[in-house]
Amino acid sequence: MRRRCRKVIGGIPLPEPFSAEELCSRLAGERDRPLHLLPLPTPTAPGTPSGMWLVAEHGDYIFYDSQTSLLHQEHIIVHEIGHMVCGHRSAGDDQQLYRMIDIADPESIRQALPRIRYSDEQEQEAEMMASLILEAAGRVPAPTLLSGMLGGLESAMGLRKSRHSGASCHRG
Repeated sequence: MRRRCRKVIGGIPLPEPFSAEELCSRLAGERDRPLHLLPLPTPTAPGTPSGMWLVAEHGDYIFYDSQTSLLHQEHIIVHEIGHMVCGHRSAGDDQQLYRMIDIADPESIRQALPRIRYSDEQEQEAEMMASLILEAAGRVPAPTLLSGMLGGLESAMGLRKSRHSGASCHRG
């Protein structure tokens, strides 16, 4: 999956300096289709998605939880971009669902979020895309042999005092 996602990312020119907004602007230009980022004004409820990609007739919309850290906001946005560039369609991808969403009404969006479901494989692929894009942009460190479960065991056993944290996230 990592190789397949790297191949897709290879065709996406990442902005420098990186910002999710600029990446969306570039993708909108390449796809010749508007792509709008819309922050949700209140936090998403636990157990519900923190973002959503909505395909509309005249453009795309990415909604994201704006009440979380800037790095998490970028991750949510880039995760939704992962769904977009991989051509995913949600299991709830029906016209009835989309007709109930009023883009100007955040409450209708929050009501739709729990109904948006992708397959586990699509979710894993979107997560991989987000991680690889943020790694390439220098927002998070690339995994090493001692990251993940092995790194967690090493820390738990007291063999590693502190873990290297990723680059700080600045908008723009």
